[in-house]
Amino acid sequence: MSNQEQENSKELNKIRNAFKDRDWNEIKSSDSWAIFKIMSEFVDGFEKLAKIGPCVSVFGSARTKSDHKYYKMAEEVAAKLVRHGYGVITGGGPGIMEAGNKGAKSENGKSVGLNIVLPFEQFNNVYIDPDKLITFDYFFVRKVMFVKYAQGFVVMPGGFGTLDELFEALTLIQTHKIGRFPIVLVGSKFWGGLLDWMKDTLLEAENNINKEDLDLFTIVDTPTEAVKVIDNFYAQFMLSPNF
Repeated sequence: MSNQEQENSKELNKIRNAFKDRDWNEIKSSDSWAIFKIMSEFVDGFEKLAKIGPCVSVFGSARTKSDHKYYKMAEEVAAKLVRHGYGVITGGGPGIMEAGNKGAKSENGKSVGLNIVLPFEQFNNVYIDPDKLITFDYFFVRKVMFVKYAQGFVVMPGGFGTLDELFEALTLIQTHKIGRFPIVLVGSKFWGGLLDWMKDTLLEAENNINKEDLDLFTIVDTPTEAVKVIDNFYAQFMLSPNF
């Protein structure tokens, strides 16, 4: 059986199990263990991240190669952030995440990696501080850590995971579940189509967002601009966690 066939078989079993009747003892046992696992991930994250100080989360694709311009830009962004007094948090994996940790490490700054167990792509990079590497099973626990301990987001080009983190942050700010913090999208060419769709479809055609919602993020094209947006934002505020 090929790897793809094995993956398809696993997915089919998951679907079948979702429709399988379970008695109360099975449900209680399974859910109880899940609760303890979730609690342990929260406790581990809180303990390791509570004293890291002001940090900025850097997001982007795990597939970006080290010779790509966006990798180099992410590395420069992270180095500049450290020089300006911030630590750097990434998803802990390869690609843009590696670039962010590498840039932070190059300036002897705090380099945090919030890794996730995945069947493909994800493995922790070597530029994370050993005491600041945390590996999660649950995406939602990991996402809490990204937001709780970051004073800003720098979002490089990426795929579904990057978009998920971006819209999670925008939703939390839009609904006032957290205080506003700066969100910077790097690469106007990459993000331009998304911005046009937001304006033309979400705002004007469907009235699904307010005009002010488009001010919740800033699009820039250089590492210097990205760091400047965050510096300017916090020139008037004290740095503190968002929860």
